[in-house]
Amino acid sequence: MIVKKYYLWQSSTWQRLMSDKKRLPHALLLRGQSGIGKLDFAISFAQALLCEQVNSAHQACGACPSCGWFEQDNHPDFRLISPEQDVSKDDEVSTKSTKKRTQIVIEQIRGLSDFLSLSSHKSDGLRIVTIHPAEGLNAAAANALLKMLEEPPPNVIFILVAHQAHKILPTIMSRCQTIDMPVPTTEDALLWMKQEGIQSAEILLSYSGGAPLMAVDEVEEGVLASFEICKLLSFGAKSDIFQLSTACLVLGMENAINALQKWSYDLLLFHFTQKVRYYQNQEGAVKKLVQQLNLSQLLDFQKMLGDAKKSANHPLNSELQLERLFLHYTQIFK
Repeated sequence: MIVKKYYLWQSSTWQRLMSDKKRLPHALLLRGQSGIGKLDFAISFAQALLCEQVNSAHQACGACPSCGWFEQDNHPDFRLISPEQDVSKDDEVSTKSTKKRTQIVIEQIRGLSDFLSLSSHKSDGLRIVTIHPAEGLNAAAANALLKMLEEPPPNVIFILVAHQAHKILPTIMSRCQTIDMPVPTTEDALLWMKQEGIQSAEILLSYSGGAPLMAVDEVEEGVLASFEICKLLSFGAKSDIFQLSTACLVLGMENAINALQKWSYDLLLFHFTQKVRYYQNQEGAVKKLVQQLNLSQLLDFQKMLGDAKKSANHPLNSELQLERLFLHYTQIFK
């Protein structure tokens, strides 16, 4: 595990927590939108708390045995719980990723029992559990975690990371100190993206809704192809259904539906506010289409997209589904 330092826009949050690290609660909930660096912050924070020689900026030194264990993803006093972990039949949890899963299951939380029952490898040390995303806990896992939070072991800190905190059990939230993680300013986000060598940073940041790490992920997933789809969508009622379907199939159903939802959101947003959020480089096309908009038909289209997203990963006939969507899309405009 190569741990990143916290990001520029997180500096004040970092300093506030580190200055009060001797009085930290037994559970923290870091909440905020996706793609702003919450998990990196949580892991970097855990590393700094366990580091034996933090620097003057309260960051981990990167050189002590504790930091070495972090880099090897093998720290005896740290556990990261996420849906990607493989749960074997004998209920032991492995950190090896084997298949895509969206939920954290009870076996993973039960697997913490031995970890929590042990003392730190240092006589006065902490043990830290990071759970990401916390809303990924299924009902059984959430109840198992709740029991641990109700009677927390000494010198143990739970760090929960959530993109959709409203989905977490209220009883779990009530036992955590909630930290609202900052969204970077456009200037800070663009500065970081350009330092990372990201091309078309402004366009990608807009498409990601202001979340720079999500923008980087979208580059890796080839989402720049979605802007080609927007050029086809800009023809409105005269859009080529078959050309659009082919372009979406190349992009992949999940990414394609996401791109279409953002496009329809911008149409709706511009209708009411004369602003766009995701496709700022297409504002002229959006403005022109809104002048021809049938609002009721657009709302129906958004509902169809929501239904399509639920089955985006199912082995359905994607081409027919897309053609049906785009046939409706052409009927949105007068």
